[in-house]
Amino acid sequence: MSSQEYDVIVVGGGNAALSSALSAAENGARVAVLERAPESERGGNSAFTAGTMRAVYAGLEDIRKLVPDLSEAEIAETDFSSYSTDQFYDDMARVTRYRTNPDLCEVLVTQSNAALHWLREKGVRFIPVYGAQSFKVGGKRKFWGGVTVGAVGAGVGLVDFLYAAAKRANIDVYYEAEAKRLIQTGRRVTGVEAIVGDKTTQFKAGAVIMAAGGFQANAQWRTRYLGPGWDLAKVRGTRYNTGGGIAMAIEAGAQSYGNWSGCHACEWDMNAPDYGDRSVGDRFQKHSYQFSVMVNNDGLRFVDEGADFRNYTYAKYGRVILNQPGQVAWQIFDSKVFNLQRDEYHLKGATKIRADSLEALVERMEGVNAKQFLQTIRDYNAAVKKDVPFNPNVLDGRGTTGLAVPKTNWANTIEDGPFEAYGVTCGITFTFGGVKINTEAQVLDMADRPLAGLYAAGEMAAGVFYFNYPGSSGLTNGTVFGRIAGRNAAGFAKK
Repeated sequence: MSSQEYDVIVVGGGNAALSSALSAAENGARVAVLERAPESERGGNSAFTAGTMRAVYAGLEDIRKLVPDLSEAEIAETDFSSYSTDQFYDDMARVTRYRTNPDLCEVLVTQSNAALHWLREKGVRFIPVYGAQSFKVGGKRKFWGGVTVGAVGAGVGLVDFLYAAAKRANIDVYYEAEAKRLIQTGRRVTGVEAIVGDKTTQFKAGAVIMAAGGFQANAQWRTRYLGPGWDLAKVRGTRYNTGGGIAMAIEAGAQSYGNWSGCHACEWDMNAPDYGDRSVGDRFQKHSYQFSVMVNNDGLRFVDEGADFRNYTYAKYGRVILNQPGQVAWQIFDSKVFNLQRDEYHLKGATKIRADSLEALVERMEGVNAKQFLQTIRDYNAAVKKDVPFNPNVLDGRGTTGLAVPKTNWANTIEDGPFEAYGVTCGITFTFGGVKINTEAQVLDMADRPLAGLYAAGEMAAGVFYFNYPGSSGLTNGTVFGRIAGRNAAGFAKK
């Protein structure tokens, strides 16, 4: 068995892992990253994201620092708004049903702005995410929902920026390196045993950072912890996040923690592949549902499509769809709102039906009860509050009356053809269960004592998200706690 020695070993290869590695390196540590995937699939779930990051910001001047090449024309035609710490706290509390760990949540919120500026210093380039987070009303684009910028090149772009920064920082990256167990001396973690290629190697270190993702790509664990039917969900991201890092940490004495029966799961194209496709990224998603009517195979509506902004509902609606007949649903759009559809609706190969009449549309929606579908649309159209103005930038209150399943905002009649229907199923992004950490990113044992030399960040560091999450806060969470883990791991290793 061969061996290597470093100050800090990072297990994982996504945003949280690279943030940890870069932070450790800037604090004087010699660092190695163990990425389970081959180089062509590096980056974990981060590579499959839109690269957007939720963060506190004061307004235009903050955005200009993150996007220094913002043009005067863009500034003139855009209301970038702002996003305060109180708003971030409120969003976190509301969507997690007040279960988020208050101490970890405080760190996420208060350090979110600094995290984005730190990434900018490391070479990550940002752009405003006009197509995903703003609508043009009255000649001016207005951002909403607390998410304003994303990495150039989306998730793959973010990953490439981070790996380029790692190369500049002389961080060693081992690809096809599957960590198998933590090496311990007493209660102290002193390294990692991994299979690199086909060779077992011991990586000895002063500290280890676990940032190996959740267990969303493990069908057995999904069924065990999330419940029956979850083996049928499609995986939005990497095939390599199977819970191995979590299992290693728990075996070493870490405390299991968080929302093990919860996950981020959204509306995903029903004919997407079983795992994410890097060439497509996150574009199998269908996130303009708030302007649609959604029906299941029984021809019935089953959810309030306009309950809140997309950012606060999309991560929980995948679970709702998984519980529908056949684990599928259809989003129905009237021509009045085609212009509000996000870019992913134009993806070549999307499960899309277009017809001039509702009767012709439903004929092609395989498996749907046509008679009930047409009645559902008639009942819905009659219930729309047509006297309330429609405004996609705010919770406009243009809802329905008298329906068993209401639509609270953005209700428009489905009566002006042509019509479009998009077939969706459940796509799981990441799981909310993992190991417990403190605000210093130290992994805790069952007695809430730090396991000396062991730190964690990203999806497997649990306790921040429960039931749901505010959109684009996952990458921010990974960077915030990755920075902390890297700094503290480097300091511990020096001792």
